[in-house]
Amino acid sequence: MNDDFLSAFIAITGPPNVGKSTLLNRLLGEKVAIVSPKPQTTRNRVVGIYHGDGYQMVFMDTPGIHRTRTALHKSMVESAKAAFFEVDLVMVMIEMPCPYDPNISLILENLENLRNPSVLAINKIDTGSKETLLPIIDDYQKRYSFEAIVPISATRGDGIDRLLEVLSSSLKPGPEFFPKDMKTDQSEPFMVSEIIREKIFLFIRREVPYSSAVTVDGIHEVPGKDLITISAKIHVESDSQKGILIGEKGKMIKRIGQSSRLELEKVFGTKVFLDLFVHVDRDWSKDPKALRRLGY
Repeated sequence: MNDDFLSAFIAITGPPNVGKSTLLNRLLGEKVAIVSPKPQTTRNRVVGIYHGDGYQMVFMDTPGIHRTRTALHKSMVESAKAAFFEVDLVMVMIEMPCPYDPNISLILENLENLRNPSVLAINKIDTGSKETLLPIIDDYQKRYSFEAIVPISATRGDGIDRLLEVLSSSLKPGPEFFPKDMKTDQSEPFMVSEIIREKIFLFIRREVPYSSAVTVDGIHEVPGKDLITISAKIHVESDSQKGILIGEKGKMIKRIGQSSRLELEKVFGTKVFLDLFVHVDRDWSKDPKALRRLGY
């Protein structure tokens, strides 16, 4: 091991919808995690790698921690909590508009069992005044022994340089876990499924986004052509949800497919033919076997 090189695994944790995925994308300067205005969009841990001069920070974007009873959400929360024990540093995120989310207590309870240092990032500072922010900082300084508290705006970039400075100062000698040209460890099928799922969250309201999952059946390059064909399946829990996803005369599934295809063409740097199917997998989010089969 090169003692001159510094590295660490860092978990990004917090309640649902505080901007964890937006922050990860901002830190890396490119999109590696899907985002939407709806809470609980992130279901799996997403790894993003930040390369500095003589150091590397491996971020783990985790699902929002919240109290829940459903099998799917329990799986998500357990995934997030398990990350605490696999990292060197925990970055807790809260948001200025709702700094005392009741789920924060659950997060701090889990941190009490760790010896790893933790940093608090207060996101969305562009939504309020300094007079509102200072009491929040004071309260959290008294509430938990954070190494530092950093106010940020993940969407605008405010405070990001300061946050990187704080995080990098906590690094210790360690290996270069990933090559310099690597920003994420996501597989192509996972990345494709996440992009499609993001569009479902973007275009469809009601309960359907939370009852849908995406699996990829195949990704193939067409010989002699600048073209990749992708076959993917959207799993829902009822016939009514299938009808909403397909839409009148197939308009919604076409909209989801077109938007997904355009983003996938940017990712792959080539033309993409995307074949989407909608499959009813009844009550999959409540079935542990189905959850494992669908990657949760």
